[in-house]
Amino acid sequence: MQSAEIESKLAAERRARLTAERLLAQKQEELYAANQKLSRHAFTLSDQIVEQRHAAEELKDENFQVRSDLRRAEQRLWTSFETIEDGFAVFDASRRLVLANPAYVSIFDGLEDVAPGIGYAELLRLCAEEGIIDTEGLSRQDWCAQMEMRWNGAQIEPAVVRLWNGFSIKLVERRGEDGDIVSLCLNITDTIKREQELTLARTRAEAANRAKSAFLANMSHELRTPMNGVVAMSELLNESALDEEQALYVETIRKSGEALLVIINDVLDYSKMEAEKLQLHPAPFDLERLMHDVVMLTKPTAQEKSVDLMLDYDIFLPSHFIGDQGRLRQVMTNLLGNAVKFTLEGHVLIRVIGMPPEDGTQEIIVSIEDTGIGIAPEMIDHIFGEFNQAEDERNRAFEGTGLGLAITKQLIDLMGGEIWVDSEIGEGSCFSFRIALPLDAADGEPPLSVSSELRRVLIVEEGELNRSILERQLAPLGVSVALATSAEEALSYLDANPDVDAVLTDLVMPGLSGSELARRVRDRVGGPPVILLSSAMLGQLTAEDRNLFEVTLNKPVMRADLYAALNTLAQRNKVLKLTDPITEDAGPPAGAEVISMIPASAPPALDPVVEPGPFVSARAAKVAREATPASFVSAKATQQAPDLPKVPVAPHDGTMDPDPVQETDAPVEAPAPRDVAPAEAEVPIRKTSVLAAEDNKTNQLVFRKMVKGLNIDLRFANNGEEAVAAFEEDRPDMIFMDISMPKMDGMEATQKIRAREAELSLPPVPICALTAHAMDGDAERILAAGLDHYLTKPLKKTEIHARIEAQVPAGRLPLIEER
Repeated sequence: MQSAEIESKLAAERRARLTAERLLAQKQEELYAANQKLSRHAFTLSDQIVEQRHAAEELKDENFQVRSDLRRAEQRLWTSFETIEDGFAVFDASRRLVLANPAYVSIFDGLEDVAPGIGYAELLRLCAEEGIIDTEGLSRQDWCAQMEMRWNGAQIEPAVVRLWNGFSIKLVERRGEDGDIVSLCLNITDTIKREQELTLARTRAEAANRAKSAFLANMSHELRTPMNGVVAMSELLNESALDEEQALYVETIRKSGEALLVIINDVLDYSKMEAEKLQLHPAPFDLERLMHDVVMLTKPTAQEKSVDLMLDYDIFLPSHFIGDQGRLRQVMTNLLGNAVKFTLEGHVLIRVIGMPPEDGTQEIIVSIEDTGIGIAPEMIDHIFGEFNQAEDERNRAFEGTGLGLAITKQLIDLMGGEIWVDSEIGEGSCFSFRIALPLDAADGEPPLSVSSELRRVLIVEEGELNRSILERQLAPLGVSVALATSAEEALSYLDANPDVDAVLTDLVMPGLSGSELARRVRDRVGGPPVILLSSAMLGQLTAEDRNLFEVTLNKPVMRADLYAALNTLAQRNKVLKLTDPITEDAGPPAGAEVISMIPASAPPALDPVVEPGPFVSARAAKVAREATPASFVSAKATQQAPDLPKVPVAPHDGTMDPDPVQETDAPVEAPAPRDVAPAEAEVPIRKTSVLAAEDNKTNQLVFRKMVKGLNIDLRFANNGEEAVAAFEEDRPDMIFMDISMPKMDGMEATQKIRAREAELSLPPVPICALTAHAMDGDAERILAAGLDHYLTKPLKKTEIHARIEAQVPAGRLPLIEER
């Protein structure tokens, strides 16, 4: 029993011991886990401590680097402040000096009081009292107060002060956000000296320019007077009894004198503008009359080129204004002359329109349209510059100073207007300008109108633009306008519409002429009167043709003249009949032609014997003519310029005209072939052949006359292309080559000739340059193009002869024939 208890106790102890062991093992495990966790945390803390130590070391290094860099930057900044020549200073918000570089301190000439801490007002007082600053007439107190006031504003304006030693200092200050003020003192002494020198140089240049302009103006004026005499006397001499060669000389003098006179006038006007001596002289004038006069002056030149001139003046635009009609005429002459000059075929049209008037001033827009060669886009911006004629191969054929458009633009600018140009290559150009002119209120210009009896008018005109212009002049006034493009079409219209009150016809038309149309209308019973509007010179009409027309008017016709002619016809028995009895007239309008009869041998200045008005009936005109002796002819016809002899110059079709003085019926033999030995070939005896490439007709004539006494065969080429073609057609013995020519210049032509010679293995033909280029370097540039010799213009006869004599090859006839 006792043993059982003992065993029970032992078992309980064993169980307790096992439980304790298990608990101990559990606690040991927990302790181990805690130790493990504590160990890992310790390692983490250790790593963090190491990292923080490294970061602290880096911060320490960075702080040291920043401090070092800051000290170096501060040292560099101070070194810069100390080395710059301009003064630099900083003032705090209370206007006390914080720092200043030596250049700033040196201004005060070593004053000991000038140091950090001194106030700005004290610095100003020292400057004034010690005589450091030139107060320029102000008292010391006023100067100091003025300088202090500068710092009171939000923005401190720069100021320039003058030091006692003559230096000029510019003060530039800026205010910081914290109230500090940075002051910079710039030494601008050299800048001011340069400005003074430039001002003095500009003044001298302007004075020299004015002197030059005055000299040009005086010289141009002095030259223009004798030139007028040269031109006028040559015209008078041309009307005297001259043989063909003398007439040719006189005509050459006249044309050259007129060309020189144009240049002189352009230089005179330009010099006046440059010297600012040109002034406008406003006066009442008739704008439409001015336009018409300019057209009539330009008309002969246009007719020589078969270019139509047309004027389209707005029917609702007044014609009486106040302005400088002389200068406006000059503008129109330049623009219209330019348009005709560069138009080879087609027409030139002047359009004049106006904007509604305001305050008695009318804005006028004038456009001159042409069908000429046009202007390249890159040249349009330069076309109104001085001496800026559009320079290309097309324009070299047209002579000019390049001053006309420059003068025109300055005149338009002087009038307060604007000028511009629209152009397209090959299509033509349109020059337009806009000006404002006061209306002539004192004139009381009556409104334009036609008689109510004039109901229907037939216009016979080939040109569409002319038909349109005439229609616009009549239709707004209540006239029914019918249009026909030929005389045949007009006759058909009259057959269907016999109630036509008047016929306006051109003279030259396809098919039947205007004269034949008038003859057939006149033969009709009750046919309408016919008015001739012709671009041709009316003095060329025969007396028989004049009888066919009731009125003859030159185109372009002024509105007032046209309306006056129509009104006169309408007022004579409402519709004028060719069979009416002779009636008296009040006289023709200003633009109608008066048929005057004077002796053919009488000078134009004599009064005409008979002056019947152009509005009298055909029968009246016939009676007047029958009463006039046969020796009397039309005054206008006698006033036409006599037919001038034609200048024998090279044509433009590429053919060469031989010298008429040297013409011979003997055939020109070709040189021996090159593959035949000289000993075997028969060397022909012939004249020396000379080819002259020159585009200017006057220069061709001068050259021809210079070599007139030489026994040579002379040919001319009008440009470089013709010169190359003439060389290939018949190789000359020598060539005189102009440098500036249209289509192909002399240097390019020479290069092509040299290339052709090299291709055919020919010896080089001597080529001598004839040029007006005489500047340094021109000779080298021209000779480098392959030319052998160089002669400058004006040419001398002795030099031309010497050059030809030096180049005569063997086997040629002597230059001077033995007599």
